[in-house]
Amino acid sequence: MIDLEQIRDCYTATPSKIVMLVVDGLGGLAHPVTRRSELETARIPNLDAMARESACGLTTPMLPGVAPGSGPGHLALFGYDPLKYLIGRGALEALGIDMELMPGDVAARGNFCTVDGGGLLTDRRAGRIASELSAPLCRRLNQIKLPGVELSVMPVEGYRFVLRLRGEGLSERITETDPQVVGVPPLTTKALDLGATKTSRLVNQFADQARQLLAEEERANMVLLRGFAQMPSLPPMGQVYHLNPAGIAAYPMYRGLATVAGMRIIPTGHDFAGEVETLHQSYGDHDFFFIHYKPADTAGEDGNFSAKVLRLEELDPFIPRIRELDPDVFMIAGDHSTPAVMAGHSWHPVPFMLHSKLTKGEGVPRFNERDCAQGSIGRIPATQVMLLALAHAGKLIKYGP
Repeated sequence: MIDLEQIRDCYTATPSKIVMLVVDGLGGLAHPVTRRSELETARIPNLDAMARESACGLTTPMLPGVAPGSGPGHLALFGYDPLKYLIGRGALEALGIDMELMPGDVAARGNFCTVDGGGLLTDRRAGRIASELSAPLCRRLNQIKLPGVELSVMPVEGYRFVLRLRGEGLSERITETDPQVVGVPPLTTKALDLGATKTSRLVNQFADQARQLLAEEERANMVLLRGFAQMPSLPPMGQVYHLNPAGIAAYPMYRGLATVAGMRIIPTGHDFAGEVETLHQSYGDHDFFFIHYKPADTAGEDGNFSAKVLRLEELDPFIPRIRELDPDVFMIAGDHSTPAVMAGHSWHPVPFMLHSKLTKGEGVPRFNERDCAQGSIGRIPATQVMLLALAHAGKLIKYGP
């Protein structure tokens, strides 16, 4: 796998513009009855029309058979080797809500969840409670006191929050408390090396106190913690690629990813319509835009095939609005597949298309897994997407004499 800095001398600045739309959890699998995937089922005339004018293919987010998280999946699309630049989700969530992270801090992504009288998980997401319900619960958790550390809990959105620990001798090298299934109790954390023993003990104390503080809640009566992470350090993509990149994302974690990659975060609304409007308003200020669409992934994780189809159909009318900006390169990619039939992230290849003034179409009739597999791009690592974008935008010059 080529590291984004290995061909640094080939990147060059030009006035051309690139738009990368990442449809979270884009790829899917066939419905057991219809034998058609979510994309094959959806009525998406604008995406299909764009496919007929684009270069198409499939991307592998990490490695064959490896289902990536959203962090590695996005970083790969930005050109970073996700095996080299591993970033915990806690840090990304914290950065996405503008929570200060100092060297040595440890952040974790938290879920409010529901447990029964025996302490067994019945809902890992507490019925997806609304933000106005979770914010007071976060204030309650901020009452927790732990020896030798400063603790902060901040709401993210809905059932999610961020826990930050600040103090001496903390480590991100601890296991998660989320077992990823229901019917079992939340896990206790364990240290992955001797230097993490203190942090593991503190997190277990936090979880015990949280259980007591939330015991009377009907749904959000316990917490799950995962993605323990400290402040990451990546080569900024703007410096490496000679770009002036910007990130537009309604959801905090993806603003965090864009921040880690060195993009300028442009404030936007709370839905994709707001993101597209923000793109139009700021289009003259940058030459690379990352814009994010979340709802398809949420429906896939819920195992709701028809809802994912609907979320893809709801995306489709926004495509002409983006195309009217006439970017030199417009890409539609996914960070990973989230098949509804699996109700989670998977390792399956993700449809990808790239439109530019150099692409005239190649007979791919529709934007879906089956048809994109016949495109000229073939199946490539997601880390190579940026190289194709830069080349089509005239920002990648010849390598070698």
